[in-house]
Amino acid sequence: MDIKKRDLRRRLEQGEFICAPGVFDLISARIADRFEFPALYMTGYGVVASSLGLPDAGLASYSDMVERVDRIASATSTPVIADGDTGYGGLLNVDHTVRGYERAGACAIQLEDQASPKKCGHTPDRKVIPVEDMVSKIKVALNARGSENFLIIARTDSRTGLGIEEAIRRGQAFADAGADIIFVESPESVEEMAEIGRSIDKPLLANIVVGGSTPLLSIKELSDIGYQLAIFPGSAFLAMGAAVESVYAHIKTTGSTASLDTPLYNFQDFNELMGFDKVWAFEEVWHSKD
Repeated sequence: MDIKKRDLRRRLEQGEFICAPGVFDLISARIADRFEFPALYMTGYGVVASSLGLPDAGLASYSDMVERVDRIASATSTPVIADGDTGYGGLLNVDHTVRGYERAGACAIQLEDQASPKKCGHTPDRKVIPVEDMVSKIKVALNARGSENFLIIARTDSRTGLGIEEAIRRGQAFADAGADIIFVESPESVEEMAEIGRSIDKPLLANIVVGGSTPLLSIKELSDIGYQLAIFPGSAFLAMGAAVESVYAHIKTTGSTASLDTPLYNFQDFNELMGFDKVWAFEEVWHSKD
């Protein structure tokens, strides 16, 4: 597993742009893994929605999330960046969370400066803790990791409530504290994003959310203004929701799946995606010995 961690750090140090699609369950993770992205992003919103059927509003526990980290990281060969929310409590919780996520196979953890209960980014009324408290969390996280190849992503949610100047100030403080990657959530214009790029001397992460507050820039546009990572947390589960709703509506209306317009994964290809080819190969070998 350390090979994947080293690979992610190496790509960053070599200046490669990291494009990470959001994954939220084992189907999305297996599909994304086939595309050979430099990283996958385990989205908290998607995991909470798919596994608990709840909003991403501080309702998921450390145990809920680390179990999903383990399953996704174990089922994929691509480095996994995992949403760690606020670290699920105080400094001792952060220490426990970082150790647990690294042990579960994540290659990077994202920690944010929201006050509990946290809320999904790009939603209103998010509150943040004092910058000094978040700096302490970052230092604890750095001390807790077993390898420097396990990356610490420090996120601030202060832009929406406190403005871009405070968000940049916090990003700079997080960089000075030693965070490997800085994530200023929800900038509201290209100009704000460019200002972040000029002001913070660490790899910067952009959160690309369809329907969110941040402009939907291309990888080239992001790179040109100083960013080195882009995550796309919601695109896949929004597409899944639309597709599933379309299929169910068609069945309800027609009583059939005939003439269904929704694109469907080929059934035999899906069997292979899930590993049935290995099951059949195993059975052929061992049943022939009976």
